[in-house]
Amino acid sequence: MLNADPLSTRPTLLQPSLLARTLDGLRQQATSEAQVWDLLTRNYVVDLDAVASLLPARQPEPVWLASRD
Repeated sequence: MLNADPLSTRPTLLQPSLLARTLDGLRQQATSEAQVWDLLTRNYVVDLDAVASLLPARQPEPVWLASRD
């Protein structure tokens, strides 16, 4: 997370619809989810919980039990 720079102003995204539209635009520019987060936090002030609720959750890989013979 970036340190707050009082001399640099960034737009604030508070409405979920604007946040979702911005995320869609950044996903097209970015090559990974980490880069989406980086671009978003460098260019905007956002509620990170709201962003996390809009991004798809990562599902863990299932661990299969060994079969019995």
